[in-house]
Amino acid sequence: MMKRTKTSLLVSLLFSAVALAQIGDYNTKREIMGITDQWHSFELPPSVFTKVSDNLADIRIYGITPKDTIEAPYLLRIEREKHIQKEIDFELINTTNKQQDHYYTFEVPTKETLNGILLNFKNENFDWKVILEGSQEQSNWFTILKDARILAIKNEQTDYRFTQLNFPNAKYRYYRIAFHSGLTPRFKGANIYLDDRIEAKYNTIHIDNLESSQDKDKKQTILQIVLDQRAPISFLSLDIANDFDYYRSFQLQYAHDSVATEKGWKYNYRTLTRGTLNSVEKNEFTFNSVLAKRLRVIIEDHDNQPLNIKNATAKGYVHQIIARFTGKAEYFLVYGNENAHLPNYDIVHTSKNIPSSLTQVSLGEAIPIPKKQEDKIAPLFENKFWLWTVMGVTILVLGGFTLKMMTKK
Repeated sequence: MMKRTKTSLLVSLLFSAVALAQIGDYNTKREIMGITDQWHSFELPPSVFTKVSDNLADIRIYGITPKDTIEAPYLLRIEREKHIQKEIDFELINTTNKQQDHYYTFEVPTKETLNGILLNFKNENFDWKVILEGSQEQSNWFTILKDARILAIKNEQTDYRFTQLNFPNAKYRYYRIAFHSGLTPRFKGANIYLDDRIEAKYNTIHIDNLESSQDKDKKQTILQIVLDQRAPISFLSLDIANDFDYYRSFQLQYAHDSVATEKGWKYNYRTLTRGTLNSVEKNEFTFNSVLAKRLRVIIEDHDNQPLNIKNATAKGYVHQIIARFTGKAEYFLVYGNENAHLPNYDIVHTSKNIPSSLTQVSLGEAIPIPKKQEDKIAPLFENKFWLWTVMGVTILVLGGFTLKMMTKK
């Protein structure tokens, strides 16, 4: 009986050691609390992203029992925007020019709902304000949009075009576009569509510092954005206070690494996206998500007055973990391991079987995982007094032997 008890204790200690070894490969752990079902979900808090690798490969869920360690499979769901654009068939049934007023009438033969029209003109430079109306029988017209601005600019500095009309869902048989222009429009065609969109879910990232400067030699404005912590970024908007029209090309970059120099830290940047800041659309830009703390916007001013950028807003997609818990255990979310590879779980291929409604669980405080300290070999003499004492005794002994040998000769 005693032998069996010792064996069981030895096995338990062995399993515990293996579990601790697995978790010990990571830097931080958080207890997962409130597990009651097989499937649960939780949102990764912003502080997690300060510790994880760039590709999020080092996220694991471990369950600890007295006899075993369980790795719980999970899916990482990033709450990106989703939209399906459905083209709607139509016919251009009427084109009318009355002095400097221009009309285009479209017929949608089916009872389709739509919310967007993209106009295409051969003209390279124009600035028109459009009225969009809808009707069922072409006798009574109802205003959908008024003074919707469309324009195109093409010169040595700028190549910009905005000819899209966005409006709430509408269902008419006929749509009429009208605008006033002394320039003869050269209409090429249009695309009419329904944009079915599910908005992204974002976390707003606090900006710690926003600093703008001018490079007069390159005729550029450099906007430095420092976030309060490293976080996933996929959205940036700029609040520009100028009340005049402007169209400035720009590139958005992020610092992917840094080097310490005698003059301080030097940051190396990579380009995330390019675009045009303008006074027509909202200056909001989405791009592929990236973990970053520093952003830089380079604006091409050319010979124009620099823009007055009052504020900026940075956001990142919400990251949801959906996990399967198959046994009773004390579960932990662990992360922070440069050597970890992306996990390969079966549930990636069977995600259709995951319940649509999941109970959210909560995470405990972040706890650093202690590392096993390597045993250091202590020096033979840690106190210099004893070192000098031994050296003195050694010299006396050697001196005594030397004198004795000389006396014998």
